[in-house]
Amino acid sequence: MVQIRPVRLVALGLTAALALSACAESERGGDDEGQSGGGQTGGTMTFATEGAPKLFDPFFATDGATFRTSQQIFEGLIEFKPGTADAEPGLAESWESSEDGKTWTFKLREGVKFHDGTDFNAEAACFNFDRWYNQTGAAQSPAVTGYWQDNFGGFADGKVPSLFESCSATDASTIEVKLTRSTSKFPDILGLPSWAMQSPKALQDYKADEVVQQGDSFVYPEYATEHPTGTGPFKFSKYDEANGTVELVRNEDYWGDKAKLDKLILRAIPDETARKQALQSGDIDGYDLPGPADWQGLKDDGYQLLIRPAFNIFYVGIGQKNVAKLRDLKVRQAIAHAIDREGLVQQQLPEGAKVAENFYPDTVSGWTDDVEKYDFDQDKAKQLLKEAGAENLTVNFYWPTEVTRPYMPNPQDMFGFIRGNLEAVGLKLNVVSKPWNGGYLEDVDQGKADLFLLGWNGDYNTPDNFIGNFFSDPNNRFGTGNSPWGQTLSDELKAADTEPDPETRKGMYEDLNKKLKAEYLPAIPISHSPPALVVAENVEGLVPSPLTDERFDSVSIG
Repeated sequence: MVQIRPVRLVALGLTAALALSACAESERGGDDEGQSGGGQTGGTMTFATEGAPKLFDPFFATDGATFRTSQQIFEGLIEFKPGTADAEPGLAESWESSEDGKTWTFKLREGVKFHDGTDFNAEAACFNFDRWYNQTGAAQSPAVTGYWQDNFGGFADGKVPSLFESCSATDASTIEVKLTRSTSKFPDILGLPSWAMQSPKALQDYKADEVVQQGDSFVYPEYATEHPTGTGPFKFSKYDEANGTVELVRNEDYWGDKAKLDKLILRAIPDETARKQALQSGDIDGYDLPGPADWQGLKDDGYQLLIRPAFNIFYVGIGQKNVAKLRDLKVRQAIAHAIDREGLVQQQLPEGAKVAENFYPDTVSGWTDDVEKYDFDQDKAKQLLKEAGAENLTVNFYWPTEVTRPYMPNPQDMFGFIRGNLEAVGLKLNVVSKPWNGGYLEDVDQGKADLFLLGWNGDYNTPDNFIGNFFSDPNNRFGTGNSPWGQTLSDELKAADTEPDPETRKGMYEDLNKKLKAEYLPAIPISHSPPALVVAENVEGLVPSPLTDERFDSVSIG
């Protein structure tokens, strides 16, 4: 951010620099009648994903497969520059904030229409904000609107405080959004698929907010399953749920450069080996998350390996709810010294991975090298356990099955490596393995795991997106509220997030990163790993994103 009088102008991403007289503006668009860039136009691309979408309304989504589909259909006020984590204009051409960071004015792009032919304008934008804020009943469950609750807090009923206060249209192409406090996450957070602009008419016609709970499950309305309606370069065509296949078609009335592909097929193939075989047989044109062990072979066979910048963190979580000894800092330090992080990076992760010293990458503001280092030293680990009276400590160690994550390409092997390290210093482990979406995440979130493998792929370029999400609520999966410093950490994170001055905020996060390693240590940061995509030789124009935010409108098939 750059300060001017009397408003603060927003820099596009934490590393961008703007002249004082500049505005956040986009040059996106070009010839409305043409396709973006070079490359052949037409044809169909089939891309394999690691899972099927849960639904097609991004506001209710929590899964990567839904978000990937949404990124092709919908657009937000803010987007992310291809290949980076830096924000840039989307459906908003420019924006500025008040000096206190609580009032934001967005100038909207004109001449944009939703896929149903209705206008995108200030009234439509505020309709979306008001829709998010006014959810009731089953839709207030964290399982349904978890992203809103994690990032904005409560709803209009006032039961829980909300970051959002109001949205008003000051003219047909300008909106004013008021927040209840300043936050470092705004406005970049609006680049997430959850806050994409959706057609008010379609939302109303297909009863988008009529979510029904049935036992532990939720039934979503027709809008979310059959009629997602955005402004993006692709339109929803159909979904073959039995085969996990989504078909999208080019939006011929798109406001900017039209997609080159006639159709985009997103096909769910959960098994990584099966994805590779489908590519080799010609059934698909590319897939996500090839195993690191396959990288060189795929390149040798003529396929294009597209490596994303590492914008993630893999960690060993330490639950402080069930085992009193884990609330002893010496025990957590012993666990840190017991793990050969460098060995794990070299043996288990792809080229370009590196050991993590903070809980987020060094490209994010507030990262500092001046933190407590925990070198691999199993003798020291044993000594610390002895000093803590925890030489025969028994804990439940959880690891997930049926999943591949950008930060955790092979959970079983990574678990085995870390298990060996911990057992070597005398820890007794009760091993628990569960499917990722079949009990693992639920148990971890409920505090049943004493040690667990998890991580985070960044959504946008702020510290709050990492450590704020992890530790701001003392009732988190780490159980930090059970330790005397848990509330203090929460208060410190909230104070840093609400600080409006960027330099002051950066210093606050640097101090927090030091404390997280030296005084708190609620988890052990292990690594940052660059995930990849792989495509056939004739595929052009796919730009790998550190946010896994790849857009296919620029892709062509040769």
